[in-house]
Order: sequence, then C-alpha cells, then structure tokens
Amino acid sequence: MDGKWMVGLVVAGMMSGLAGCSKQENPAMVAEPGEPGVVAIDDEFLQRLKVVEVSEGAISERLRLPGRIDVDEQRVARIGAAVTGRVTQIAASLGQRVHNGEVLATLHSSELSTVQLAYLKALNQADLQSKAVERAKLLYASDVIGAAELQKRESEFAQAQSELKAMHDQLRALGMTEVSIQRLEASGNVHSQSFVTSTLDGVVIERKLTQGQVVQPSDFLFTVADLSHVWLIAEVPEQLAASVRRGEMAQAEVPALGGEKIRGKLIFVADIVNPDTRTVTVRMDVGNPQRKLKPEMLASMLIEGAAVKRIIVPATAIIREDNQEHVLVQQDAHHFKLRKISAGPENNGNVPVLSGLAPGDRVVTEGAFHLNNERKRKELEG
Repeated sequence: MDGKWMVGLVVAGMMSGLAGCSKQENPAMVAEPGEPGVVAIDDEFLQRLKVVEVSEGAISERLRLPGRIDVDEQRVARIGAAVTGRVTQIAASLGQRVHNGEVLATLHSSELSTVQLAYLKALNQADLQSKAVERAKLLYASDVIGAAELQKRESEFAQAQSELKAMHDQLRALGMTEVSIQRLEASGNVHSQSFVTSTLDGVVIERKLTQGQVVQPSDFLFTVADLSHVWLIAEVPEQLAASVRRGEMAQAEVPALGGEKIRGKLIFVADIVNPDTRTVTVRMDVGNPQRKLKPEMLASMLIEGAAVKRIIVPATAIIREDNQEHVLVQQDAHHFKLRKISAGPENNGNVPVLSGLAPGDRVVTEGAFHLNNERKRKELEG
C-alpha cells in the first residue's frame, strides 16, 4: 500500500509540474477573473461591437489658439484737426456710418482766418507785381528804362509768386480744399470755420471730443474703420511656430456667435518672438460683410499643423473617465480591458493617440460606451 501511495504522489506531482509548465509557456492573454478594468462578454454582446486593429497614419494636428477680433489697420483712419480751434459742432456719433469727405465736426479757428488774410494779401501783391512787370516791359520797349530795372521788376514778381504759393500750401495744410481756396479768392471774404472730415468710408468706432473743447492738430478726434474686413490676432507658442505659414487657410470659432466657424487666410506671421510670452503673433484676414464680428470679441483660431505619423482611432472609441482618455482593448475573443491613453485633439472625427497603444492592438470603435457600462456593472456586482 505504501508503494502505491508513493506512486500516486509522484504521478500527481508530475501532472502539477506539467500544468505549471503549460502556464509559463502561454502567458495569460486572458485576464484572470477579477482583474481591474477587464470585462468578459458573451457572443451575443460581441456581435454588437465593432473591433478594429489600430495602425499608424498621417494626421495634421490642429492647433487651437486663443485670439481676439481687431480692426484691419489698413482699413482704419485716425482723424484729427488740421488747425488749432474750438469745437462748435459735432456731426458724427459713435457707431455712425460715414463716407469719405463727410464732415464730422466744425471748429472755430482764428489761426485759419489769419492765414486766409495773409493769403489774400499775397494774392494782391502778386497781382500788383504782375502789372508792374507788364508796365516795365512797355517802358523797356520804349527805351525809357534799362534792362536792369526790368529784371528787378521780374524778380519782385517771382518773389511775390513764391510767397503766394507758400500761403496757398499753408491753407491746404490747414484743411482747406482747392474749391474753398478758389471761393476765397473770388469773394475775398475771410472766415474762421474749419471742418474735420472723414478720409474713408466706414464706421465711427471712437470719438474723443466735446462741445466747446479746444483741440490741437496733434489730437486724434475720431477713429473711422471699414469693418467689411477684420483681423483675428492670435499668439502661437514658439515651439509650434514652425508649423504656421503665411498664406495658409485657417478657421476660427467665435463664442459670441454661438461657436460659428469662419474661414480666412493667414496674412501675417511675425518674424520675432515676444520675449515676455515666448509666442509669435499671427493674423488672419476675415471677411465681415454682415458686420457680425466686432473688434475685441474673443475667438479661437484653429490652424492645421504639419502632417505627422500617429496611431489614429475614431473619436467613438474614446472613453473619458476621471478626466483621462481610455480605450477598450481586446485581449481575446471575449475579454476586453480598459486602457489609459494620451490623446491629441480630435480632427475630422479621428483622434491621434500619443501614447498607450501600439500598432496591432485591437480596440472597440463602436459600442465602447455600452461595453464600458457593462464593465462597471459587473464590477459593482463583485
């Protein structure tokens, strides 16, 4: 009996050893029952899932940059007075649409009337000198005066013309038009009114004057902008600046417009890095025919970066738990495990996986949400 008992022990030991060897030669592809994050399902549930093998593909990573709407500096005019004067009338208000040449404000300027008077005097002096030259020419022809006297009269006339031109240019610098100067010459009536006029078609977006205020030529009184085109300005981190190029098309989202997407072209990429923020300024030109975009609105600029090779999964495969992205990876025919990944921003329904997956892994792309709920249910049941 003792011999039989010993043989039984040896046989049992050999069977146990063979079973141990078998486990070592086939590492567990199927998770042991109770392993965290693993769910086992039957064939019926499996039919409701779509499982695909992941691989690498080229994807353009989208940069989302905070930005703001600003006026197009090539379509804006900051308008001031041409003379020192007191504001007597304001014709334009904030938000008003104005046209090129339209009067925005009226000033009373004693400086203007003084220059007008000097111009009329120079005009009369030039006329007198012109007549003096004509008489001198007749006298010279009659041999009454010599050539030197004629030359003197011609020189005085040339000087009077120069003074007249200088006064004319000064009137133009003070804001008078050619029509106004011709009217002054014809009537001889000096006036002290000076007009502040718009220099382009647009909207008054800034006004800095009040009734009775004394203004100087260095003061900006109105800002008029053509808002049919605006700029979207954003800052690109310097490490991503190489992927942004002038002339590329980009998109933008404006929260004030309900996240509406707008398209435009990148017209400027700065050549220098801001040393305080370590960013590069970019500008996008955006058409604004309906004037929905307002300067200083907040926006997000979306720029397609250079294409890179990444593992790509459909957005439907992503499960978000505890502020972290996960996918369900198939371990064998009926077992799936929740795996944490690092994912990039979604692009056209696909998500680049930065880490956590390798080519050849099989993930659930349809039905992942329901399968994860099944996993949670079974974990709660113990």
